[in-house]
Amino acid sequence: MKKDIISIVKKEYQKLTCKNLSNNYICNYILPIIDYIINTKENKFIISGSQGVGKSTLSKLIKKVIERASLQQVMLISIDDYYLSKKNRFQLSNRVHPLLSTRGVPGTHDIKKLKEHIQQFNKKQFPILTPTFNKLKDDISKKTTTFNKADILILEGWCCGAKPIAKNYLHKNLNNIEKIFDKNFKWRNFYNLKLKKEYQTIFNVFDKTIYLQPPSFESVLKWRYTQEKNNAKKTKTKNFMNKNETKTFILYYEKLTKWMMKNMPANADMLIKVDKDQKIRKIIY
Repeated sequence: MKKDIISIVKKEYQKLTCKNLSNNYICNYILPIIDYIINTKENKFIISGSQGVGKSTLSKLIKKVIERASLQQVMLISIDDYYLSKKNRFQLSNRVHPLLSTRGVPGTHDIKKLKEHIQQFNKKQFPILTPTFNKLKDDISKKTTTFNKADILILEGWCCGAKPIAKNYLHKNLNNIEKIFDKNFKWRNFYNLKLKKEYQTIFNVFDKTIYLQPPSFESVLKWRYTQEKNNAKKTKTKNFMNKNETKTFILYYEKLTKWMMKNMPANADMLIKVDKDQKIRKIIY
């Protein structure tokens, strides 16, 4: 049975990434995560981590393997697909703060819709149609994903499971975005309040949180730029951020990303330490 699952992991990972995993790596770092999800009596999981850390790939792999190796179906959703439309973020930026036109921080997602879909899952009200966000166009796609059945719900995303930021750290300027464009802390106070209220009501309904911890914020920049180039290559478009644009873009995420790097290890049910090459090096329960 174990050999069969290893074979499934190998095939599915190769399909997702065009790369191979060794049997030893699968046994030490992939199977424990899958076993953790399958063997617990809970059915709602958060998979969290910084941009580029590999949470989306891991989540897709977990879904594929669980569905092939067991009779259970997985409803995998990404908080990124619940970003507000470009128009709605523009309206939000006019109403609250100009920085909110850029997607990312709490307050730029359609939390109401996400909550509705979680409630539908709890009540087994299928089919459930979830949105898709086109990051290259920075807007909601017309495409949707349909789930006709699911036994396990996985929510993945960069800020999922995050706790509100302490005031002294929130008001500390980490970059020029904060220093120049948020002198009065209005942007930071807004998204932190959203995180404290609406977002916690979402995160708190999940049974377990799995957090992928990056080695440094510098790695996040490297991974995010590689991700940008790969997405552009897949879609055959020239419309992607260069390295300087990517560096500016992740500044919007810096405060909460670093806060999570400090605090999530103590709050996560499973901590996965990732090295600079995006390889898992340690799992702590």
